[in-house]
Amino acid sequence: MAEKGKKVLLVDLDPQSNLTSGLGFGMTVQNGAEKKISNTVYDVLTGDMDISQIFLATPYNNLFLAPAGIELAGAEVELVSALSRESILKGALAKVKDSFDFIFIDCPPSLGILTINALTASDQAYIPVQAEYFALEGLGQLINTIKIVKNRLNSRLEIGGVILTMYDSRTNLAKQVTEEVQKFFGDKVFRTIIPRNVRLSEAPSHGKAISDYDPLSQGAQAYKSLANEVAQKYQ
Repeated sequence: MAEKGKKVLLVDLDPQSNLTSGLGFGMTVQNGAEKKISNTVYDVLTGDMDISQIFLATPYNNLFLAPAGIELAGAEVELVSALSRESILKGALAKVKDSFDFIFIDCPPSLGILTINALTASDQAYIPVQAEYFALEGLGQLINTIKIVKNRLNSRLEIGGVILTMYDSRTNLAKQVTEEVQKFFGDKVFRTIIPRNVRLSEAPSHGKAISDYDPLSQGAQAYKSLANEVAQKYQ
């Protein structure tokens, strides 16, 4: 989306901070350089800082990051007694949302208070589904959580789309999972399917986006196609 000239903010809300390290921050990349992080989303959720104070400029034009760190894991416990704890991120982003065309929030792989904060702050939920059996098992609980958040906390929230990912065309299981997802979600499923691709797996270890690491790879082309589909929704 940033390559299309849109101003984009990435919010890493996952204590594993894969989004942050995938852009080369907080890790030592292969040339030995390390991009240090001073403050993270944790400092925003605990009330110490405005989110604009933690923004990091990435190596890519129009792309900014609100980073995460392992200390974010403690936020789940610390926010239990916080006033309006489900809406803290929404309040933080309200101050900056008009400065960006898109804000993408990367959620942890659980349905705790961090994910609830993300859903409460969002207009659209995009659901990546790995083309394997166990991925289907968690979908029901996620859909139920989205419905609860929509009814109680955020009436604007909708499912923006479902993204089939890590697809291996050689297996019957991947095809069966794809059919089940398309049957359940209908036209909410994006036409673009993200394949299993070695270059996609390699790019984060270099602290680079796939469009920078290997723009001609099958994985990069798939994500470019997906970005086009998302962009069409907002034209």
